[in-house]
Amino acid sequence: MSQSFSRRKFLALTSAAAAGATFFDAPEVLRAAHLLADEDAYGGWPIGVQSYSLRKFDMLEAVRHIQGMGLHYVEFYSKHLSPNASEEEIAETRKVLAGAKITLNAHGVNGFTNNHEANRKIFAFAKKVGIRNITANPQKDAFESLDKLVAEFDIRIAIHNHGPGALYDKADDTLNAVKDHDKRIGACVDTGHCIRSGENAVEVVEKLGDRVFAAHLKDDTHKGDKGSHNVVIGKANLDVVGVFKALKKVKFPADGSLSLEYESNPDNPIDDMKQCLVVARKAIAQAAAS
Repeated sequence: MSQSFSRRKFLALTSAAAAGATFFDAPEVLRAAHLLADEDAYGGWPIGVQSYSLRKFDMLEAVRHIQGMGLHYVEFYSKHLSPNASEEEIAETRKVLAGAKITLNAHGVNGFTNNHEANRKIFAFAKKVGIRNITANPQKDAFESLDKLVAEFDIRIAIHNHGPGALYDKADDTLNAVKDHDKRIGACVDTGHCIRSGENAVEVVEKLGDRVFAAHLKDDTHKGDKGSHNVVIGKANLDVVGVFKALKKVKFPADGSLSLEYESNPDNPIDDMKQCLVVARKAIAQAAAS
């Protein structure tokens, strides 16, 4: 895929998003523009990686592994690209990603407080690197600042649920936090943490509705903290087909972020991640056919 093709695809997706298209609509938009290969395994969904999955690798190695998985999207966390990165670091990272034909479509998980200037620096960074989605763990006093910043930058905040004992544990915690705020403040549904919190990820997506801007695809073995760990998606508690059906139902945005996150076996997660992607491809096909 040439860089010009990537730009044309990006513009087509942007137009689709502006028209309210979802990722189930986007393939038709791209096919009409002769921009979507028939062999697209993910049906137009922006399947990528939350780079925390590759936390034992540096940025270049992480990008190489993502490219090796045949993926074209990534959500970086701070080790692979810090919000405090220099202009030179940002330029080099963007060059590496462009060479690998990978789009940076989210960054996080970032913390926010009532310090407006500190918050603004993260939004300025996001604008500089060209992302629309910031996955976040905002403190309760951050929302006045965030309302102003999402309007100023037209960049979304996606609140990340983080399991038992976290500030945003249940779906209702996120719903109650965002209900009186700008519609660009929404959710990143971490399906593994949903399981740990005793919730059904499909129901969480449906409950959060059009506030779902991002997701971390995970499967966990147990509810609660003790003994729980990630496994290949669909092998424990996650209804993978159901999640994609729910994302379709809530009209997941065309420029959202949908990232595989695999926290087990950090020294060598690649084979398990590839197995997750096989499951995701099959689930997408099943969801599209139903």
